[in-house]
Amino acid sequence: MDFERKAWTAGWQHVAGLDEAGRGALAGPVVAAAVVLPSGVSIPGLDDSKRLRPTRREAMLEQLHSCGAVIGTANAEAATIDASNVLQASLNAMVQAAQALATPPDFLLVDGNRFVKNSPWPFSTIIKGDRLSMSIAAASIVAKVTRDSIMHSLHTDYPWYGWNTNVGYPTRAHYEALAQHGPSPHHRKTFRLR
Repeated sequence: MDFERKAWTAGWQHVAGLDEAGRGALAGPVVAAAVVLPSGVSIPGLDDSKRLRPTRREAMLEQLHSCGAVIGTANAEAATIDASNVLQASLNAMVQAAQALATPPDFLLVDGNRFVKNSPWPFSTIIKGDRLSMSIAAASIVAKVTRDSIMHSLHTDYPWYGWNTNVGYPTRAHYEALAQHGPSPHHRKTFRLR
């Protein structure tokens, strides 16, 4: 996880990692996060959110707050995803998350292999960045914890979809609930819902 150190050595002071959660879900928003870690910080156990248990993700989020990480988030709701496509909505949400940072970034490390055209900031894309970059791993944790919290909240109004466990992702029970109840306002109409 040397991408941050290379950026710091190159003279960039506020290096933000960007990632998202929820692209493959049938319902709920895509949540993007941007995280600027303090220069030289090391957080043991920081990893891709998909490789951490929920309790560990929550603990890592607490560590990010306590070490002074600067965090920004943004959501792309289902209607926005349907109006463009999930990739474009995700990339736009990443830009909004970077814009939401209290400390403006001067360089971005972006998970994946593409970013928006005409980015306001210089950037590097990193395939599997959530496993290779500390700040992207941090962003993946922030995005996942934030999105799961949103879906657990929405579960209260739509308990039949099982969002307290599947958080909007495709499962047999989710498809069965869709067949019985139809889609909610939070479902992505352009996704395969049957």
